[in-house]
Parts: sequence; structure tokens; C-alpha cells
Amino acid sequence: MALDPARTVAELWELQALTGDENGAQRVAWTETWEQAREFLRKAVADTGAVEEIDEAGNQWFTLRGGSERELLLGGHMDSVPNGGWLDGCLNVMAGVEVLRRIAAEGTPPLTVRLVSWADEEGARFGRSLFGSSAAAGSMRDQDELRARRDNDGIALPDALREHGVELDRALDARSQLANAAAYLELHIEQGPVLESMDLPLGVVLGTFGVERHQIRWRGQAAHAGSTPMDKRRDALAGAAKLALEIRPIAAEVGGGAVCTSGNVVCKPGIVTSVVETAEQLLDQRHLDADSLARLLASAKEASERFAAEEDVEVEWERIWNIEPILFDEALVELADESIREVCGTSHRLPSGPLHDAAEVARAGIPTVMLFVQSLRGLSHTKLEDTKPEHIELSVRALDLLATKTLERLSA
Repeated sequence: MALDPARTVAELWELQALTGDENGAQRVAWTETWEQAREFLRKAVADTGAVEEIDEAGNQWFTLRGGSERELLLGGHMDSVPNGGWLDGCLNVMAGVEVLRRIAAEGTPPLTVRLVSWADEEGARFGRSLFGSSAAAGSMRDQDELRARRDNDGIALPDALREHGVELDRALDARSQLANAAAYLELHIEQGPVLESMDLPLGVVLGTFGVERHQIRWRGQAAHAGSTPMDKRRDALAGAAKLALEIRPIAAEVGGGAVCTSGNVVCKPGIVTSVVETAEQLLDQRHLDADSLARLLASAKEASERFAAEEDVEVEWERIWNIEPILFDEALVELADESIREVCGTSHRLPSGPLHDAAEVARAGIPTVMLFVQSLRGLSHTKLEDTKPEHIELSVRALDLLATKTLERLSA
């Protein structure tokens, strides 16, 4: 069976018609609609002869046995956010299906080839992203906290998992799935504007940003808005506002693609007639280089102390979450770049701001690389998410060529 990238585009639209509505994709993990998507995948793979397995974390595997027990993994996720886009996640998997079809049609591959659909990459229902891949990678360390998570209807995460045949206490047993993995390849829409701004269809992902996420508490003094002179105020919001603006020049100074976001500020007492007494500010900082990420954090903390002194308020920091930068395998990055150039004529290397299942696989020590395909207007997690069909077809061709080159290298 020859590779047919147009079939991938058609199947993606078919999947959207099955699991979406007028508001977008509704393939939220641990729901019946998600199970419909998994059944759709099951039927799409059926003719390849690959054997299906659902592991202890709910990840869906399809294994095509080869001449070696060493394994080439192709993967992604079928779940979406509510009212999501038609490509986020499922493009990865459905493109993998087409590559698997081509490999199966040519006979026994030199290595075993496995397609994986990771369970709950998005974390949309319970707020825990990368569930299945972190379990398989062995990096899931928050079992007690996961037991306490509930969705908007009050349903506990362990109960929802059980409805889909998954026991939370056994999820880490999925680590056995990566025992023979020799390489992992993942295709994804960019979800950002870089490739479109450069008029390029495809790019190679160097790795995923490290993240520092903090809550910053500013404490001043409530006072009457009408009777308190401006120079006598201890306004907590003033400190937060200054920092929200200062993170722009901080990011520019550090450079290298640094991004900083003041995502929310909650003020109390929160009334128009009072100076703000407390302001709780959320700050997200990301960089591909660990030292640069540390500089972002240190500069922001120094700035906050300076602004606290200027406004006569107090400031304290609390880390919410962090993850180190994940760099992908250099040899696979070279192969991916070569594959894209052969398919498109030109390529570009860029980091990923969002995290992906590929980052968890790389953390487990498995050589990993990702391909990005252009996102129109840089939009994702919305029904407006889109990519040109011709670019989708190019991405399938590039993934297929990368799989071929990787198999050749691993079997040499």
C-alpha cells in the first residue's frame, strides 16, 4: 500500500464529524466521546495487522512486529480540550496510522514499529496534563494529589479512570511499555505563529521549554480611595502592575526565545472605593536553556523587591510548578531536518513553548524528536484552529521519510 497523505486529511475530517460539534472538537479524555475517537483509531489501524493493547495507564498501543525486539515508536494523543481544534493531538496519531500502513504493506520491518495514542495529554477534565505519557515514563510522582482531584461535577479522578478500565494505583506499571523503545517520533501542529510568519510549512522541534510558575503575593494597606493622597498609599496592585510590565524587558534582555506571562492578578478588597490591600499575581516564565530560565526568575524576583520598596508594600513568592527544559536527540533532529528539506526544500529549527507527550518520553531517556506543521494564524485550542491541507499532506510525507531514515539508522 503506497503512502496516501490525502487519506489522512479525509480521516481527520471524518473524526471531527464524529467527535465534534459546531463549537469544535469534544474529545475530552475519560469521556464517551474520547472512547469513540479511540474506536475510530482502532478501525483505522485494523488492516495493518498491528496488535492492540491498552496499558495500565489507559494508553492505546498498536504493535507491528519486526525483525528485532527494538522498537520505533510513533505517537500522539486523540484527546482534545473542550471546544478544541480538529488537529491538536489527533493529527499526530492519524499521520502515524498512514505511516504504519505503508510500513506494514512492505513486509516485516527491521525493527518492531508501535503506534501509541497517549491517554489524557490535555488534562482538560481533571487538570493533570500528560497523564499517560508521564506514567509510562515513570515521572508521575503525584499519586496522592491525583486521588484528590475532581472534575466540575465532583467526580473523583480515580472513579473516572475506573470507568475506563484504569486503576490509578497501577498506572505506573505502564513503564514496561518503553522497555524496548529505541526512538520516538511525534508530529504536531505548531500551535504558534512562527512557521506561518516565515512562510514555511514544516519545522523541527529542538525541545520543549522549561517552565517556572509562581504565585506572587503583594501586601499593602487598604485605605479609602477618596481620602488617601497618592503619595501616602501602600497600593499592592501598583507593585504587581509594575512587575507585569517589567517582565517584557527582562525577557528581551535574556533573549533566546524567552517568554514571561503575568496571567492573572486577584485584588482584595476588590472594590472601587478602596486602595488594593493584597494582590495575588500569577507568573509563568519559559526558556529552552536552563541557565537562561534561572536568569529570568532571578531578574523578576529582583525587580519585585525593587518595586515593593518603591511602593512601600511587601512581596513574597511561592512556586506553583516547574519543569526543566527538555532537549531532543541531536541525531534525530538532524534526520528530521534532512527529511523536511527533502520533502519541502527548506526547514527551520524552533523550540516548543507548550509541553507534549514527547517531552515525557525524552525524560525517560529515549531518543526523541518532534516535527511541527504550520498553524494558520498561530491559533490552537479553539475551533478556529486550522492548517492548510497541502501542509498536512507534506507533514505526513515528512514523518514517513523520517520513520524510514530512523529505521535504517537503528538497523544499521
